[in-house]
Amino acid sequence: MNYGNIKKYDVANGFGVRVSLFVSGCTHHCKGCFNEVAWDFNYGKEFTEETENEIIEALSPDYISGLSLLGGEPFEPENQKVLLPFIQKVKSICPNKDIWCWTGYTIEELIDPKIDSRAKCEYTLDMLKYIDILVDGEFIEELKDISLLFRGSSNQRIINLSDLSEIRRRIIK
Repeated sequence: MNYGNIKKYDVANGFGVRVSLFVSGCTHHCKGCFNEVAWDFNYGKEFTEETENEIIEALSPDYISGLSLLGGEPFEPENQKVLLPFIQKVKSICPNKDIWCWTGYTIEELIDPKIDSRAKCEYTLDMLKYIDILVDGEFIEELKDISLLFRGSSNQRIINLSDLSEIRRRIIK
């Protein structure tokens, strides 16, 4: 997996001061995307163990609230394969830090077995277990609203995943 950027003092992508990782690779190709350069899976630098350690070190101060995952698309299967062990490591080393994730997929596309989605793979449900807040849905330029907190368009939702089992029960009924 490649990444385009790491912001170590980000106040725009979640509550508090955060460390934000912008992964590379996205197949949504939303019209008006703010980070179109990150559609390319080869954009940026390779995500290595040194990168992981750099991010974990940046998360260590008490004033850092947590980690934000953006893109590109964190839920592209090839990104999930790398991100899952990384966020497991983050939660193990920094248990008091929350993890926010932005995705163009909806929560229903990620967990409902009746919906066919290219994002679903063997890592998806485990990834969701480690994410505290999910901002879901593709950016839709016609629904763009700069007054929204942490979202670009009004179709996108901020979902607290603290009880994923309850969310699953409601969707799968």
